[in-house]
Amino acid sequence: MRIDFITLGCSKNLVDSEFLSKQLESQGYKVYHDAKKPCGEIVVINTCGFIGDAKEESINTILFFAERKRKNKIKQLYVMGCLSQRYMNELKSEIPEVDKFYGKFDFYNLLKDLGKNYSSILRLERTITTKHYAYVKISEGCNRTCSYCAIPIITGKHKSRSIEDILTEVKLLTNKGIKEIQLIAQDLSFYGHDLYHQSKLAELIQRISDINGVEWLRLHYTYPTHFPYDILPIMRERDNICNYLDIALQHISDRMLKLMRRNITAEETRQLLNKIREEVPGIHLRTTLLVGHPNETENDFNELINFVRELKFERLGAFAYSHEEGTFAYQNYSDNIPFDIKEERLNKLMYEQQIISNELNSKKIGEIHKVIIDNSNSEFYIGRTEYDSPEVDCEVLIKKTDKRLSIGNFYNVKITDAIDFDLYGTLI
Repeated sequence: MRIDFITLGCSKNLVDSEFLSKQLESQGYKVYHDAKKPCGEIVVINTCGFIGDAKEESINTILFFAERKRKNKIKQLYVMGCLSQRYMNELKSEIPEVDKFYGKFDFYNLLKDLGKNYSSILRLERTITTKHYAYVKISEGCNRTCSYCAIPIITGKHKSRSIEDILTEVKLLTNKGIKEIQLIAQDLSFYGHDLYHQSKLAELIQRISDINGVEWLRLHYTYPTHFPYDILPIMRERDNICNYLDIALQHISDRMLKLMRRNITAEETRQLLNKIREEVPGIHLRTTLLVGHPNETENDFNELINFVRELKFERLGAFAYSHEEGTFAYQNYSDNIPFDIKEERLNKLMYEQQIISNELNSKKIGEIHKVIIDNSNSEFYIGRTEYDSPEVDCEVLIKKTDKRLSIGNFYNVKITDAIDFDLYGTLI
């Protein structure tokens, strides 16, 4: 009765795995997530199909467990998520060892295929794998038409959840001891337009911040075009809304923004960022940038590098363009930037960010910050400030002493040292 879940890709996939896990546990199964040595008779792989590297990881994982099934080390193998949503027929043909493939939205059918029933009473219940923080998905899909992105192909049009549904879920989470809520979607900026015919993100975050037990609320994956400016005064005024905003910009060259179909200009982008920083003093911005898109010139890339130096983003990630079937770029552009050039630009961009991050982190030395403890190792307790999201941002390393710290609790920590992407601190 053991089921092992292997969840790949983004936090949105993790949420799906957690909801399905709760249903399975209610039927008597023992569910394990990302175990170092999966040893259940049933394995469920939740896949990612966004770009080439993610697809390769998903396929390799499926093949690994398909081989284990051939050797009778597992009895049943199921695959769900973005990759199988996108390539269902091909996967069925090429990996017959998989008992069944499910897409992004029909994975609850696994219950029926195991001879079990879906429980509507548990519709908003999840098996939390992260203990003191949780991701809350407020919508699915995306209405944007970015040239390079396969997400709309996989997930379809934007579909907002109701405010009431989300609030109920958050209350269930806080009742279980969750202290930090991470709002996620493919596009937070569009929340509410389809369901309420107007932006509702500001109302949503205000009402979530009113819920007893929500100590930190963090916003991920906003979109710059038609940005919901009315969230800014709420972020500024509410102590439990983190001074942190994830906003994917992708590029700054007007020429590239047009080729990418981002529907925003370089000047509008700068105005937006200046407005955010003006309205929410001390905010830390996380962005994602894309290099190597078809027809990106050295001048375009140099403009992007200069933009990063100018804006000094507190948090930044980047990826190289992947030529994805079905996208506008795949159908209309040649993938004409060589792989080594993409890698060179990516490395150069991240090196610049390393310098910036070191500079900004060093300014925190001597400051006192509220820190949540995520985990520990033999030498340090490992925590985060409000300016850092789990797994992708800076960590605060606190040397272990006689005082024992509790995972999931908040502490005041004085920053004593800094390196490129981490801080060191002592307990106050």
